[in-house]
Amino acid sequence: MSEPAEPPSRPARRLLIDLTPLRRSRDFRRLVSGELVSVLGTQLTTVAVPYQVYQLTHSSLAVGLVSATQLFPLIAGSLLAGSVVDAMDRRRLLMVAQVLMACCSAGLAVNTDLGAALWPLFVLPALAAGFSGLDSAGRNAIVPNMVRRSEVSTANAIFQALFQLGAVAGPAVAGLLLAGAGIRFVYWLDVASFGVALLAAFLISPQPPGKAGHRPGLRSILQGLEFVRGRQSIQGAYLIDINAMVFGMPRALFPALATTFFGGGAATLGFLYAAPGAGALVGALTTGWVSRIERQGFAVIIAVIAWGAAITCFGLVPWLPAALALLAAAGCADVISAVFRSTIIQLTVPDALRGRLAGLQIAVVTGGPRLGDLEAGVVAAAFGDTVSVVSGGLACIAGALLLARLLPGFRHQRASAIAGHKPHVPGTPPTSAEV
Repeated sequence: MSEPAEPPSRPARRLLIDLTPLRRSRDFRRLVSGELVSVLGTQLTTVAVPYQVYQLTHSSLAVGLVSATQLFPLIAGSLLAGSVVDAMDRRRLLMVAQVLMACCSAGLAVNTDLGAALWPLFVLPALAAGFSGLDSAGRNAIVPNMVRRSEVSTANAIFQALFQLGAVAGPAVAGLLLAGAGIRFVYWLDVASFGVALLAAFLISPQPPGKAGHRPGLRSILQGLEFVRGRQSIQGAYLIDINAMVFGMPRALFPALATTFFGGGAATLGFLYAAPGAGALVGALTTGWVSRIERQGFAVIIAVIAWGAAITCFGLVPWLPAALALLAAAGCADVISAVFRSTIIQLTVPDALRGRLAGLQIAVVTGGPRLGDLEAGVVAAAFGDTVSVVSGGLACIAGALLLARLLPGFRHQRASAIAGHKPHVPGTPPTSAEV
């Protein structure tokens, strides 16, 4: 009879991602399971849509426009979804989101069956991008209610690992399926993945919103923005991510760099796109230590500086393996920043406003990289690709240092300071504890 396997060593337990929230919370376990399948399915469609558009048009411009048309629905949908999430049962909204996004993917499959017109490939992904705000904001709002407050950073690390796994595995699987089973099968597989996520959301317990009732809409969104005013810890979490993505995200230059700077082709381009995600996945899987970090704002600042430094060095290194290692290091730093930024926002914001602030965070996260593509392209057109990458990385570092200086409340933010604090919701009378 074989001997039982020895438990992992103490250093390994401290380094590897902590799965305690999955073991402790049945609802959290079901939410993660559904999101894992859904993320993989969504990644399939993310690859299939531009592939099909290029097949129909043979135009890279058309492929780029598909992505551009999703920007406004992403931002507007995220902000509106945040106000809806704070007004209705969040479990029910998660279920509605899965149905709406499944309908969009089913529409893409039906369009393929009927002869693949071009306009649905613009309209349906844009609608799905808008609907995704319901899923993201709802998930961000209910996670702190499913786990202990001390485990929120660990729960965010688990989701980051999940998303990065999807970002790495999804495109690879999509390529194989597109070559073998075809585009139509990929879309229907995505529909099935939303079905799994729908079942998982159905099985979790009801998730009512906070006590401060309101009607969703512009006034509700403005109330959420009012909460950000004067709270440097939250302002810093948003602004430092915008800084990193606008100045330190050279993704738009990868095609040119692959051909000219590294002297490669399509395979080199694929490696450049995959490297940050691979590094982020490794970073997410080695986050067993994050729950022990007290100065979370300072940790975000260090992570963003590390991101900027890695991008700066990437722009100076012509040897592809070293460049890929630097991109992986940048991805690792980015995922650490994301874990702590999400934790700061989720624990600083009261439950009644958590959906709206989550919606704002999603708008920042999704809009920032697209602004970064524009910034990188403009600077590259004026001064060259290398100058664009290096100057962007240096600007990212400078911006992080400036924000650290201007926002001491963010720099000195501590986990213990908000562990038992319940922030006041604008528009409601303060409680005796808040007074």
